[in-house]
Amino acid sequence: MTSSARPLLNRRLAEFGTTVFAEMSALALSTGSINLGQGFPDTDGPEEVREAAVRALRDGRGNQYPPGPGIPELRTAVAAHQQRRYGLTPDPDTEVLVTAGATEAIAAALLALVEPGDEVIALEPYYDSYAASIAMAGGRRVPVTLRARDGRFRLDLDELRDAVTDRTRMLLINTPHNPTGTVLTRAELASIAELAVERDLLVVTDEVYEHLVFDDAEHIPLATFPGMRDRTVTISSAGKTFSFTGWKVGWVTGSPELITAVRSAKQYLTYVSAGPFQYAVAEALALPESYFTGLRDDLRGKRDLLAAGLEKAGFSVYRPTGTYFITADIRPLGETDGIAFCRALPERAGVVAVPTAVFYDHRETGAPFVRFAFCKQTSVLEEAARRLKGAGAR
Repeated sequence: MTSSARPLLNRRLAEFGTTVFAEMSALALSTGSINLGQGFPDTDGPEEVREAAVRALRDGRGNQYPPGPGIPELRTAVAAHQQRRYGLTPDPDTEVLVTAGATEAIAAALLALVEPGDEVIALEPYYDSYAASIAMAGGRRVPVTLRARDGRFRLDLDELRDAVTDRTRMLLINTPHNPTGTVLTRAELASIAELAVERDLLVVTDEVYEHLVFDDAEHIPLATFPGMRDRTVTISSAGKTFSFTGWKVGWVTGSPELITAVRSAKQYLTYVSAGPFQYAVAEALALPESYFTGLRDDLRGKRDLLAAGLEKAGFSVYRPTGTYFITADIRPLGETDGIAFCRALPERAGVVAVPTAVFYDHRETGAPFVRFAFCKQTSVLEEAARRLKGAGAR
């Protein structure tokens, strides 16, 4: 016991308790519900990638500390992937850094580049680690809200521009966007790039869902726009693309100066991680295009299955063009409080979702929305849809 009345948790993190994912996953276990809350697949990724990890373990590759920036094979594979898909040409030795998933990459980038008091603009609703990482860096988060309109969540570019002040240091951009499933358009990204250049802002862009894009949407890295290469930290990871979320292999690309800065913080977080898995992810990034096409087609079908089930259950559905999450509006069910709804849903319907309000500073804006993950087996989604027909029953 401490003899002081001073709180143990420092004030920067005082607002952050147990994550909503832990709470909802615990509810799923205690009630035997289908967990469509936390975003992880319920099957493993490609067998050849798993076997590559096993081979690395058996061969003794990565069982000891890997190099601080990441193994050369993975850094080279990341650079080749960027060039093949987007025409970017990062130097594997100076412009690629391997991290313990995208979450560490986000934290390291903010700790390295944000001074106490700097403002960081993030698109609201946002992945929960953004707010915590900004707080740990001593920054001040400034939300710009994606507004539900015409069947999707849309960015108001005028609102974004108006949010920039003389204290703004960074834009934290996420596309494809979690939790809304919005994919920013070329025109929207061009406007963001112009604003960043005009106001001399750094940009951290979270692109972990880069391969999970549907219909006519297109993922375009912000670093490809004029003036952005030397001011953009691009983050991605293997977990979402290859369905090995537990491996926690991510990466950062950017100019040598930016990568050096991010590495300065990252080396005092995990230092290194996931040695054998790095070799496997290097092989995964070289899989044929048929793998990535098949992944998109499979997830698009699952999106449509769950969306139809939600609509039949009475929800209003915002069909995503990216990620593997669907946002649904509970107001047609006569509900307005997404947090209370999600806490009651396991008992009412045997399904777990996540209340989107927890991803907002302006919680009242997100109150009627809930998020469902569709990265599950088809049979699981079919059963969830059947159970959700009773979601509106009191």
